[in-house]
Amino acid sequence: MPHLLWRLLRRPSPWPRRFLALAARSVGARVEVTGKPVSSDLFLIANHVSWVDILALGGATGTAFVAHDGIARWPVFGWLAAQNNTLFVSRERRGGLNTQIDALRTAMAGHQPVALFPEGTTGDGRALLTFKPTLLAVLLPPPRNVMIQPVHIDYGPAAPDIAWHGDEPAGSNVKRLLERRGRLVVTLRFLEPFDPSGYGDRKAIAAIARDHIAASMTAHLPPSAPRDGTV
Repeated sequence: MPHLLWRLLRRPSPWPRRFLALAARSVGARVEVTGKPVSSDLFLIANHVSWVDILALGGATGTAFVAHDGIARWPVFGWLAAQNNTLFVSRERRGGLNTQIDALRTAMAGHQPVALFPEGTTGDGRALLTFKPTLLAVLLPPPRNVMIQPVHIDYGPAAPDIAWHGDEPAGSNVKRLLERRGRLVVTLRFLEPFDPSGYGDRKAIAAIARDHIAASMTAHLPPSAPRDGTV
């Protein structure tokens, strides 16, 4: 109700960020932050491990997210995502790419940070998938003076227990996570930001962001994890 009142008054609402932070805590997550989020206009690029990523990162930064349009049709969750100004994009409509980039550019014209998971799906928390650079075209040129900040979302040794990847149904993953005992420490590692205008194309932007996150993942692998260069 407070959020709806803020919107009625056409004021920036602090309530989605607070809701996400409380939701993260309610599922057992304890969010720790290393590094410092850029205080100016910000475009976050992060690895993707679990649906908890959204609760943790959104609660810590107030960022809006880019998500596939199927989420918009989820009961309750679709409405909640819309309250945080989520930008829904289609994975199938290749012909609508320019429209999606225009919508993202419009979203970035405000001062709310925007976050993208360029892997396009969740991984196991220990290795990075290929970054899809398509939507990064919005940064060439950026609609305002935006800095890109890579973020390594790190679940430490708990990553295999909570990662949502493969063919696991969403309900099964939620059940498995909620039944897990103990705290779930999520470390958001805010890495060195960079100016996208210094790179020639979206593939170069994706590559430098991936390199930053991969280096952090390698540096913070749990002792039991293989160090064979698979990141």
